[in-house]
Amino acid sequence: MVVLSQPAALDHCSLIKTCKPTSVFTGIPVIDLRDPEAKTLIVKACEEFGFFKLVNHGVPMEFITRLEAEALRFFNLPQSEKDKAGPLDPFGYGSKRIGPNGDVGWIEYLLLNTNPQVTSLKTLIIFWENPEIFRSAVNNYILAVKRMAFEVLDLVADGLKIEPRNVLSRLLRDEKSDSCFRLNHYPPCPELQALSGRNLIGFGEHTDPQIISVLRSNNTSGLQICLRDGTWVSVPPDQTSFFINVGDALQVMTNGRLRSVRHRVLADSLKSRVSMIYFGGPPLSEKIRPLPSLVAKGEEILYKEFTWWEYKTSAYKSRLSDYRLGLFEKTATTGQ
Repeated sequence: MVVLSQPAALDHCSLIKTCKPTSVFTGIPVIDLRDPEAKTLIVKACEEFGFFKLVNHGVPMEFITRLEAEALRFFNLPQSEKDKAGPLDPFGYGSKRIGPNGDVGWIEYLLLNTNPQVTSLKTLIIFWENPEIFRSAVNNYILAVKRMAFEVLDLVADGLKIEPRNVLSRLLRDEKSDSCFRLNHYPPCPELQALSGRNLIGFGEHTDPQIISVLRSNNTSGLQICLRDGTWVSVPPDQTSFFINVGDALQVMTNGRLRSVRHRVLADSLKSRVSMIYFGGPPLSEKIRPLPSLVAKGEEILYKEFTWWEYKTSAYKSRLSDYRLGLFEKTATTGQ
Protein backbone atom coordinates (compact mmCIF):
# COMPACT_ATOMS: atom_id res chain seq x y z
CA MET A 1 0.00 0.00 0.00
CA VAL A 2 1.00 3.61 -0.36
CA VAL A 3 -0.01 6.81 1.34
CA LEU A 4 -0.28 9.54 -1.26
CA SER A 5 1.80 12.60 -0.50
CA GLN A 6 -1.01 14.90 -1.68
CA PRO A 7 -4.13 13.32 -0.24
CA ALA A 8 -6.60 16.16 -0.81
CA ALA A 9 -8.97 13.97 -2.82
CA LEU A 10 -8.38 11.05 -0.49
CA ASP A 11 -8.68 12.71 2.86
CA HIS A 12 -11.19 10.16 4.16
CA CYS A 13 -9.44 7.04 2.80
CA SER A 14 -5.72 7.63 2.56
CA LEU A 15 -4.72 4.03 1.82
CA ILE A 16 -5.28 2.69 -1.69
CA LYS A 17 -3.34 -0.30 -2.95
CA THR A 18 -0.88 -0.12 -5.80
CA CYS A 19 0.55 -2.76 -8.11
CA LYS A 20 3.32 -3.16 -10.66
CA PRO A 21 2.58 -2.48 -14.34
CA THR A 22 1.63 -5.48 -16.47
CA SER A 23 1.94 -6.33 -20.14
CA VAL A 24 -0.88 -5.88 -22.65
CA PHE A 25 -2.48 -9.21 -23.52
CA THR A 26 -3.39 -9.74 -27.17
CA GLY A 27 -4.84 -13.21 -26.73
CA ILE A 28 -8.32 -12.24 -25.50
CA PRO A 29 -10.86 -14.35 -27.46
CA VAL A 30 -12.91 -12.19 -29.83
CA ILE A 31 -16.30 -13.71 -30.70
CA ASP A 32 -18.81 -12.54 -33.29
CA LEU A 33 -22.29 -13.07 -31.87
CA ARG A 34 -23.54 -13.89 -35.41
CA ASP A 35 -20.85 -16.48 -36.08
CA PRO A 36 -22.43 -19.93 -36.68
CA GLU A 37 -19.71 -21.35 -34.43
CA ALA A 38 -20.32 -18.82 -31.64
CA LYS A 39 -21.71 -21.41 -29.21
CA THR A 40 -18.53 -23.51 -29.43
CA LEU A 41 -16.21 -20.50 -29.29
CA ILE A 42 -18.00 -19.00 -26.28
CA VAL A 43 -17.75 -22.20 -24.26
CA LYS A 44 -14.06 -22.57 -25.14
CA ALA A 45 -13.35 -18.97 -24.09
CA CYS A 46 -15.26 -19.41 -20.83
CA GLU A 47 -13.35 -22.62 -20.06
CA GLU A 48 -9.94 -21.11 -20.77
CA PHE A 49 -10.35 -17.51 -19.59
CA GLY A 50 -13.82 -17.02 -18.08
CA PHE A 51 -13.79 -13.92 -20.27
CA PHE A 52 -14.11 -12.85 -23.90
CA LYS A 53 -14.78 -9.85 -26.15
CA LEU A 54 -18.07 -9.81 -28.02
CA VAL A 55 -18.43 -8.05 -31.37
CA ASN A 56 -21.39 -7.68 -33.75
CA HIS A 57 -23.46 -7.66 -30.57
CA GLY A 58 -26.51 -5.80 -31.82
CA VAL A 59 -26.57 -3.09 -29.13
CA PRO A 60 -26.99 0.28 -30.93
CA MET A 61 -23.97 2.57 -30.51
CA GLU A 62 -26.33 5.50 -29.99
CA PHE A 63 -27.59 3.84 -26.77
CA ILE A 64 -24.00 3.42 -25.59
CA THR A 65 -22.77 6.93 -26.37
CA ARG A 66 -25.92 8.56 -25.01
CA LEU A 67 -25.66 6.76 -21.67
CA GLU A 68 -21.95 7.51 -21.37
CA ALA A 69 -22.66 11.21 -21.95
CA GLU A 70 -25.39 11.22 -19.29
CA ALA A 71 -23.17 9.35 -16.84
CA LEU A 72 -20.36 11.87 -17.33
CA ARG A 73 -22.84 14.69 -16.90
CA PHE A 74 -23.70 13.28 -13.49
CA PHE A 75 -20.10 12.55 -12.45
CA ASN A 76 -19.07 16.09 -13.43
CA LEU A 77 -21.60 17.62 -11.02
CA PRO A 78 -20.28 19.32 -7.86
CA GLN A 79 -19.48 16.77 -5.16
CA SER A 80 -22.22 18.15 -2.94
CA GLU A 81 -24.81 17.43 -5.64
CA LYS A 82 -23.56 13.88 -6.21
CA ASP A 83 -23.54 13.17 -2.49
CA LYS A 84 -27.31 13.73 -2.40
CA ALA A 85 -27.64 10.39 -4.22
CA GLY A 86 -25.67 8.60 -1.48
CA PRO A 87 -24.94 6.75 0.64
CA LEU A 88 -25.94 3.45 -0.94
CA ASP A 89 -29.27 1.96 0.19
CA PRO A 90 -28.02 -0.45 -1.43
CA PHE A 91 -28.52 1.59 -4.62
CA GLY A 92 -27.31 5.12 -5.29
CA TYR A 93 -23.98 6.93 -5.39
CA GLY A 94 -20.71 5.81 -3.86
CA SER A 95 -17.18 7.20 -3.84
CA LYS A 96 -13.85 5.58 -2.90
CA ARG A 97 -15.38 3.03 -0.54
CA ILE A 98 -16.30 -0.30 -2.18
CA GLY A 99 -18.61 -2.30 0.03
CA PRO A 100 -18.80 -2.21 3.85
CA ASN A 101 -15.65 -4.18 4.67
CA GLY A 102 -12.79 -1.74 4.18
CA ASP A 103 -12.10 -2.00 0.45
CA VAL A 104 -11.28 1.32 -1.21
CA GLY A 105 -10.30 2.43 -4.70
CA TRP A 106 -9.84 5.46 -6.94
CA ILE A 107 -13.44 5.36 -8.12
CA GLU A 108 -16.89 6.86 -7.90
CA TYR A 109 -19.95 5.00 -9.08
CA LEU A 110 -23.71 4.68 -9.43
CA LEU A 111 -25.41 1.41 -8.56
CA LEU A 112 -28.88 0.97 -10.02
CA ASN A 113 -31.57 -1.69 -9.85
CA THR A 114 -32.56 -3.23 -13.19
CA ASN A 115 -36.04 -4.18 -12.01
CA PRO A 116 -38.43 -1.38 -13.07
CA GLN A 117 -40.91 -2.51 -10.39
CA VAL A 118 -38.49 -1.60 -7.62
CA THR A 119 -37.91 2.11 -7.06
CA SER A 120 -35.13 3.43 -4.84
CA LEU A 121 -35.22 6.92 -3.36
CA LYS A 122 -31.56 7.35 -4.25
CA THR A 123 -32.33 6.38 -7.85
CA LEU A 124 -34.98 9.09 -8.02
CA ILE A 125 -32.40 11.63 -6.82
CA ILE A 126 -29.96 10.50 -9.52
CA PHE A 127 -32.55 11.09 -12.22
CA TRP A 128 -33.82 14.33 -10.66
CA GLU A 129 -31.83 16.77 -12.83
CA ASN A 130 -32.91 15.36 -16.21
CA PRO A 131 -35.35 12.57 -15.33
CA GLU A 132 -36.62 11.77 -18.83
CA ILE A 133 -33.21 11.93 -20.50
CA PHE A 134 -31.08 10.02 -17.99
CA ARG A 135 -33.74 7.45 -17.08
CA SER A 136 -34.55 6.68 -20.72
CA ALA A 137 -30.84 6.41 -21.54
CA VAL A 138 -30.38 3.87 -18.74
CA ASN A 139 -33.53 1.92 -19.62
CA ASN A 140 -32.79 1.73 -23.35
CA TYR A 141 -29.25 0.57 -22.70
CA ILE A 142 -30.20 -2.04 -20.10
CA LEU A 143 -32.98 -3.51 -22.25
CA ALA A 144 -30.61 -3.90 -25.21
CA VAL A 145 -27.82 -5.38 -23.08
CA LYS A 146 -30.24 -7.78 -21.38
CA ARG A 147 -31.36 -9.14 -24.75
CA MET A 148 -27.76 -9.68 -25.73
CA ALA A 149 -26.96 -11.37 -22.39
CA PHE A 150 -29.93 -13.73 -22.81
CA GLU A 151 -28.64 -14.69 -26.24
CA VAL A 152 -25.12 -15.30 -24.92
CA LEU A 153 -26.43 -17.57 -22.16
CA ASP A 154 -28.58 -19.50 -24.64
CA LEU A 155 -25.47 -20.03 -26.74
CA VAL A 156 -23.60 -21.21 -23.65
CA ALA A 157 -26.36 -23.75 -23.07
CA ASP A 158 -26.19 -24.83 -26.72
CA GLY A 159 -22.42 -25.20 -26.53
CA LEU A 160 -22.69 -27.27 -23.35
CA LYS A 161 -25.57 -29.29 -24.84
CA ILE A 162 -27.91 -28.38 -21.97
CA GLU A 163 -31.66 -28.68 -22.40
CA PRO A 164 -33.80 -26.72 -22.32
CA ARG A 165 -31.57 -24.07 -23.87
CA ASN A 166 -33.07 -21.33 -21.70
CA VAL A 167 -32.04 -23.06 -18.46
CA LEU A 168 -29.56 -20.22 -17.79
CA SER A 169 -31.21 -17.22 -19.47
CA ARG A 170 -34.55 -17.86 -17.75
CA LEU A 171 -32.94 -16.89 -14.45
CA LEU A 172 -32.19 -13.41 -15.82
CA ARG A 173 -35.53 -13.15 -17.63
CA ASP A 174 -37.42 -13.88 -14.41
CA GLU A 175 -39.24 -10.80 -13.11
CA LYS A 176 -37.65 -11.49 -9.72
CA SER A 177 -34.13 -11.65 -11.18
CA ASP A 178 -31.71 -10.06 -8.73
CA SER A 179 -29.71 -8.18 -11.33
CA CYS A 180 -28.11 -4.76 -11.04
CA PHE A 181 -26.39 -2.16 -13.18
CA ARG A 182 -23.28 -0.20 -12.31
CA LEU A 183 -21.78 2.96 -13.81
CA ASN A 184 -18.14 3.41 -12.77
CA HIS A 185 -16.07 6.56 -13.15
CA TYR A 186 -12.32 6.43 -12.55
CA PRO A 187 -11.11 10.08 -12.53
CA PRO A 188 -7.61 10.94 -13.71
CA CYS A 189 -5.10 10.59 -10.89
CA PRO A 190 -2.19 13.07 -11.31
CA GLU A 191 -0.62 11.75 -8.09
CA LEU A 192 0.31 8.61 -10.05
CA GLN A 193 3.44 10.44 -11.18
CA ALA A 194 4.79 10.14 -7.63
CA LEU A 195 4.26 6.39 -7.31
CA SER A 196 7.65 5.36 -8.77
CA GLY A 197 6.27 3.37 -11.67
CA ARG A 198 3.49 1.64 -9.75
CA ASN A 199 -0.20 1.82 -10.61
CA LEU A 200 -2.99 2.93 -8.28
CA ILE A 201 -5.87 0.48 -7.91
CA GLY A 202 -9.21 1.86 -9.06
CA PHE A 203 -11.17 -1.29 -8.22
CA GLY A 204 -9.46 -4.17 -6.43
CA GLU A 205 -9.16 -7.74 -7.65
CA HIS A 206 -12.30 -9.86 -7.38
CA THR A 207 -14.64 -12.21 -9.17
CA ASP A 208 -18.26 -11.31 -9.86
CA PRO A 209 -20.70 -13.38 -7.79
CA GLN A 210 -23.57 -13.39 -10.31
CA ILE A 211 -24.14 -15.62 -13.37
CA ILE A 212 -22.76 -13.30 -16.02
CA SER A 213 -21.43 -9.73 -16.26
CA VAL A 214 -21.57 -7.60 -19.38
CA LEU A 215 -18.99 -4.81 -19.44
CA ARG A 216 -18.54 -1.86 -21.76
CA SER A 217 -15.97 0.90 -21.21
CA ASN A 218 -14.62 3.93 -23.02
CA ASN A 219 -11.23 3.82 -24.74
CA THR A 220 -9.19 4.38 -21.57
CA SER A 221 -7.19 1.33 -20.52
CA GLY A 222 -7.18 -0.02 -16.98
CA LEU A 223 -8.98 -3.38 -16.98
CA GLN A 224 -6.82 -6.37 -16.09
CA ILE A 225 -7.62 -10.06 -15.79
CA CYS A 226 -5.78 -12.85 -14.04
CA LEU A 227 -4.86 -15.79 -16.27
CA ARG A 228 -5.05 -19.40 -15.06
CA ASP A 229 -1.33 -19.40 -14.21
CA GLY A 230 -1.79 -16.40 -11.89
CA THR A 231 -0.34 -13.83 -14.32
CA TRP A 232 -2.07 -10.45 -14.43
CA VAL A 233 -2.45 -8.96 -17.93
CA SER A 234 -3.94 -5.74 -19.29
CA VAL A 235 -6.97 -5.94 -21.58
CA PRO A 236 -6.83 -3.53 -24.55
CA PRO A 237 -9.90 -1.25 -24.39
CA ASP A 238 -12.50 -1.26 -27.16
CA GLN A 239 -15.36 1.19 -26.77
CA THR A 240 -17.44 -0.41 -29.56
CA SER A 241 -17.44 -3.93 -28.09
CA PHE A 242 -18.52 -5.70 -24.92
CA PHE A 243 -16.56 -7.90 -22.56
CA ILE A 244 -18.31 -10.87 -20.98
CA ASN A 245 -17.30 -12.23 -17.56
CA VAL A 246 -18.25 -15.63 -16.18
CA GLY A 247 -19.59 -15.18 -12.64
CA ASP A 248 -19.30 -17.43 -9.60
CA ALA A 249 -22.87 -18.73 -9.92
CA LEU A 250 -22.21 -19.93 -13.47
CA GLN A 251 -19.02 -21.62 -12.31
CA VAL A 252 -21.06 -23.58 -9.74
CA MET A 253 -23.85 -24.44 -12.20
CA THR A 254 -21.28 -25.90 -14.62
CA ASN A 255 -19.50 -27.75 -11.76
CA GLY A 256 -16.34 -25.74 -12.36
CA ARG A 257 -16.15 -26.32 -16.10
CA LEU A 258 -16.60 -22.59 -16.76
CA ARG A 259 -14.52 -20.50 -14.36
CA SER A 260 -15.26 -17.03 -13.05
CA VAL A 261 -12.53 -14.59 -13.97
CA ARG A 262 -10.55 -12.64 -11.37
CA HIS A 263 -10.16 -9.03 -12.53
CA ARG A 264 -9.29 -5.52 -11.36
CA VAL A 265 -9.09 -1.95 -12.69
CA LEU A 266 -6.15 0.48 -12.49
CA ALA A 267 -6.37 4.26 -12.47
CA ASP A 268 -4.87 6.41 -15.23
CA SER A 269 -2.85 9.55 -14.55
CA LEU A 270 -4.26 11.58 -17.46
CA LYS A 271 -7.57 10.17 -18.70
CA SER A 272 -10.81 9.24 -17.00
CA ARG A 273 -12.30 5.80 -17.49
CA VAL A 274 -16.05 5.18 -17.65
CA SER A 275 -17.43 1.66 -17.54
CA MET A 276 -20.96 0.26 -17.55
CA ILE A 277 -21.63 -3.20 -16.18
CA TYR A 278 -24.80 -5.26 -16.19
CA PHE A 279 -24.65 -7.98 -13.54
CA GLY A 280 -27.11 -10.75 -14.39
CA GLY A 281 -28.23 -12.57 -11.24
CA PRO A 282 -30.94 -15.13 -10.46
CA PRO A 283 -33.92 -14.62 -8.14
CA LEU A 284 -32.90 -14.52 -4.47
CA SER A 285 -34.72 -17.79 -3.74
CA GLU A 286 -33.15 -19.67 -6.67
CA LYS A 287 -31.20 -22.77 -5.66
CA ILE A 288 -27.71 -22.77 -7.17
CA ARG A 289 -26.10 -26.16 -7.72
CA PRO A 290 -24.26 -28.04 -10.47
CA LEU A 291 -26.68 -28.92 -13.26
CA PRO A 292 -27.17 -32.71 -13.31
CA SER A 293 -26.72 -32.86 -17.09
CA LEU A 294 -23.21 -31.43 -16.71
CA VAL A 295 -22.07 -33.94 -14.09
CA ALA A 296 -20.96 -37.20 -15.67
CA LYS A 297 -21.62 -40.53 -13.95
CA GLY A 298 -19.03 -40.98 -11.25
CA GLU A 299 -17.84 -37.36 -11.50
CA GLU A 300 -17.34 -35.52 -8.24
CA ILE A 301 -19.82 -32.74 -7.46
CA LEU A 302 -17.65 -29.84 -6.37
CA TYR A 303 -20.18 -27.52 -4.71
CA LYS A 304 -22.91 -27.63 -2.11
CA GLU A 305 -26.41 -26.49 -3.00
CA PHE A 306 -27.25 -22.97 -1.82
CA THR A 307 -29.69 -20.20 -2.62
CA TRP A 308 -28.56 -17.08 -4.40
CA TRP A 309 -29.57 -15.08 -1.31
CA GLU A 310 -27.22 -17.22 0.83
CA TYR A 311 -24.31 -16.75 -1.53
CA LYS A 312 -24.94 -13.05 -2.09
CA THR A 313 -25.15 -12.47 1.67
CA SER A 314 -21.90 -14.33 2.22
CA ALA A 315 -20.14 -12.55 -0.66
CA TYR A 316 -21.01 -9.08 0.59
CA LYS A 317 -19.67 -9.91 4.04
CA SER A 318 -16.27 -10.67 2.53
CA ARG A 319 -13.41 -8.57 1.22
CA LEU A 320 -13.15 -8.07 -2.54
CA SER A 321 -10.14 -10.34 -2.97
CA ASP A 322 -11.49 -13.22 -0.87
CA TYR A 323 -12.14 -16.59 -2.51
CA ARG A 324 -15.88 -16.51 -1.87
CA LEU A 325 -16.73 -19.91 -3.30
CA GLY A 326 -14.46 -21.66 -0.80
CA LEU A 327 -17.22 -21.73 1.82
CA PHE A 328 -19.53 -23.51 -0.62
CA GLU A 329 -17.20 -26.19 -1.91
CA LYS A 330 -17.67 -29.79 -0.96
CA THR A 331 -14.65 -31.20 0.82
CA ALA A 332 -13.17 -34.55 -0.13
CA THR A 333 -12.84 -35.56 3.51
CA THR A 334 -16.34 -34.80 4.81
CA GLY A 335 -18.41 -34.96 1.62
CA GLN A 336 -20.35 -31.96 2.88
